[in-house]
Amino acid sequence: MKLTRLLPMFFLFCLFTLAQPVSAQEFPKIDASPMDLAIARDANKAPLIRVIYSRPLKKNRKIFGELVPFNQVWRTGANEATELDLYSDMQVGGVKIAAGTYTLYTIPNEKEWTVILNKETNTWGAYSYKEDLDITRIKVPSKNASAPIESLSMAFKTNEDGVSLMIGWDDTFVEVPFKNL
Repeated sequence: MKLTRLLPMFFLFCLFTLAQPVSAQEFPKIDASPMDLAIARDANKAPLIRVIYSRPLKKNRKIFGELVPFNQVWRTGANEATELDLYSDMQVGGVKIAAGTYTLYTIPNEKEWTVILNKETNTWGAYSYKEDLDITRIKVPSKNASAPIESLSMAFKTNEDGVSLMIGWDDTFVEVPFKNL
């Protein structure tokens, strides 16, 4: 009989002495520039091109000409430099590019961008960029977006010759043509 009276008290004693202090729940930090990818596929759903990049936000900043300076090599995103995979040989700007992995750099300007495919991969930013490792450079016109683009975005658009990589952010976008061989 005494044991039945002591059991609830013992339970409460254990609960209060062994319990950890409760603190506010901490949520994982969200990456300010999360990674994303875009894939172009052929009619049979086989991949043609894949691009992996980080998506920085506009956050009420002026992007091109300020945050991303004109006339300077840009990693075309945030964090690691943007990676581009070709699953078959393609033509870019009149140059045959073998299937493989490349780094995609750009040099934004007000009226046109220089798009660069570079041999060196797994680089952080454009800090170690080496021009002598460029496979090709092409110039593409810079166009005004119909609405502001908050997060750097990339997507592929299929056309009769191949696909175009669309790169857009803030009030600007460019179209980079890749032709099937």
